[in-house]
This record gives sequence, C-alpha cells and structure tokens, in this order.
Amino acid sequence: MAANNLTYQYKTANVMVKLIVINAVLFLLVSLGSFFFSVSNVYLTRWFVLTDDFYTILIHPWSLITYSFLHFGFFHILFNMLWLYWFGQFVLNLFTEKRLLTVYLLGALFGGLLFVLSYSFFPVFAESRGYLIGASGAVTALMVFIATYTPNTEVRIFTFTIKLWHIALFLFLLDLVRIPSSGNAGGLMAHVGGAVFGFIYATQLAKGNDIGKWFENFMDWVANLFKPSKKKPFKKVHRTTQPTAQRSKPKEAKSDHQKKVDGILDKIGKSGYESLTKEEKDFLFKAGKDD
Repeated sequence: MAANNLTYQYKTANVMVKLIVINAVLFLLVSLGSFFFSVSNVYLTRWFVLTDDFYTILIHPWSLITYSFLHFGFFHILFNMLWLYWFGQFVLNLFTEKRLLTVYLLGALFGGLLFVLSYSFFPVFAESRGYLIGASGAVTALMVFIATYTPNTEVRIFTFTIKLWHIALFLFLLDLVRIPSSGNAGGLMAHVGGAVFGFIYATQLAKGNDIGKWFENFMDWVANLFKPSKKKPFKKVHRTTQPTAQRSKPKEAKSDHQKKVDGILDKIGKSGYESLTKEEKDFLFKAGKDD
C-alpha cells in the first residue's frame, strides 16, 4: 500500500517536485552503489558526468544534460534542491511545468557548454583536468530567468523584504568573485552559463520571442516515441454478391421436394393412406423426419 501511495504521489506531483525526487533518488543510488561496490562515485557514473574532453562528449553527448542530475555531496544536493524548490515555485506561478523543465534542462546544457569551452580556450585551465556534476547551472538559470522576467517580485526573508532581482544579482556577482579563488572555477563557469541563458531567455520572452519553443517541441517528439500507438478501429465491410446458379439449386430442389410431398398428401386425401405405394410411404416418412 505504501509503495502504491508513493507512486501515486509521484505521478500527481508537479515537474518541480519530480525533478527533486529524481535528483534525490540518484544521489542515494550512487552513494550506496559506491559504498557496496567499493568504487568511486566518478567511476560509477563515468558515462554520465560531463568531462572537459570534446572527444568524450562526442561519445557521450547525453552527459551535457545528465550531469545536472548527479551530486556527490549531501550539502551540494541539499542547497541545490532548496534553491530549485524556492525559485521553481515562482516560475510555476506564472508559467507551465513544461516551461520550467525547458529552462532547467537548457540551463544545464548551456552551463555545461560554457564549462567545456572554458577548459578548451582559457589558459588557466590548460594544466588541469575536470568533470562537472550538479544542478547548480540549471537552478541558476531558473533563478535568473524568473528574476529577470518579474524583477520587482518581493519576498520576505526574516524581517527584510527584498526583490527577486536583488537576490539573483547578489548570487551571480558572488559566483563571479569566487571564480579565481574557489578551487571550483569550472563549476562556477557552469553557473555563469546557466545565468546568461536564463537572462537571455527571459528578455526575449518579454519581447514575444520564445527561444525555448524548439526544445519544447523536441521534448514532445521524444515523449510521443514512448506512447503506445493507437489502434485503428475495426471496420466491418459488407459485401454484396450476385446470386449464382449454384446457390439457386437448393431452392429449386426444395421446391420439387415440396411439390412431391403435396402430391402425396393430395393422394392420401382422395384415396386414403393405404393407396400409397411403398416408395411413397418411405418418402413421406423421411420428409416428416426432415421437417
């Protein structure tokens, strides 16, 4: 019963809650798998983390998205999911669940692309190798998207009232300041990539240009691949055929048979049953059994 209830709760939850559940379940599976099989988290998820190597990305192109569902540290996933829940509610108040998912996934994609490009073109990354995990880029995209689209929305933090754009700007500048000294410059570049995408998406949407529409259509196309095809309703075809000579024979035979029976009955009416021959009696007997 409990399992069925959890399944029902998940199916009826909005996309924001589903994203949080997916991230949490994957974190638990990776943590337990790493412990029981005595392997590192990176090795266990090597096909799904985003590396800084273009050749590896060509082999595992899905890693540009899947990395955003992986977390190796408890506080890493905790704060990412808290930010996702908090800013996700603002997005769902104004937009559809599909729009939230589009911003999340494309924010992860552009954050991952900036991470890879940074390792490829900036000399500071030349002597180091890196991989990227976490939903930070995707969550940052959601945060900047909603703060740009509705900048004057006010929120209450303890005893202070602050606007969304103040929060987004502060966190974005904090990421920029931390890049040279944090030891996680690649990850922070992914934050920047997500933020830039969220800002561009919101400003274009305010002008009536939905730059994420193509991705929503792509998601619909993928979803339709897994939907069972509808069976065409059975159509009963009625065929009209011309009567053939073979089909008319039984009717003719029946007519001759009936005439003979009628003749015998007339003979009985005129002369009595005893006037019938043995053959006529046998024929009448068989006719009676057939009827």
